Amino acid sequence: MVWLDLGLQLGLPLALLLLGLIVGRILEKRHYASIRLREKKLAGVLVFSTRWPPEVMAPQRTTLVAGSVVISSDHFKTFVAGLRNIFGGNVRSYETLMERARREAVLRLKEEAHRQGAKLVIGLRFETTQIAGRGTPCMEVLAYGTALKSAAAPTSSARAAA
Repeated sequence: MVWLDLGLQLGLPLALLLLGLIVGRILEKRHYASIRLREKKLAGVLVFSTRWPPEVMAPQRTTLVAGSVVISSDHFKTFVAGLRNIFGGNVRSYETLMERARREAVLRLKEEAHRQGAKLVIGLRFETTQIAGRGTPCMEVLAYGTALKSAAAPTSSARAAA
């Protein structure tokens, strides 16, 4: 009877961690596939961290564009990160989480720039914020920059007024 209780006390949390690992990996792979597909579609929108556009460019109109994403860790990654905090070293599970968040934020920035007719974004910057929660860490990643649009292209409001 004692062994059964001990087995349930240890087995259930381990089973839930294993389930978290499997489901987390499946969802992460799906998200990476979505990111790669959208990155290919938006390859024509270039993003640079440089502050100034190339001098050879024609006059441009500018607008601020941003992309934001809130992403959280699954319980398995949180458990592994807790172990890593005890022993030290890189927390690779969080590194992949942050990489996905940055790529997703840049994609959302590119989508906004594309909707506004821009093909170039300069001055790319990132801001990250930890969102307080119970146990599971959540992070917001904000990517923002200046979208450059050809000065000759009419804006959507100008087309609507015509």
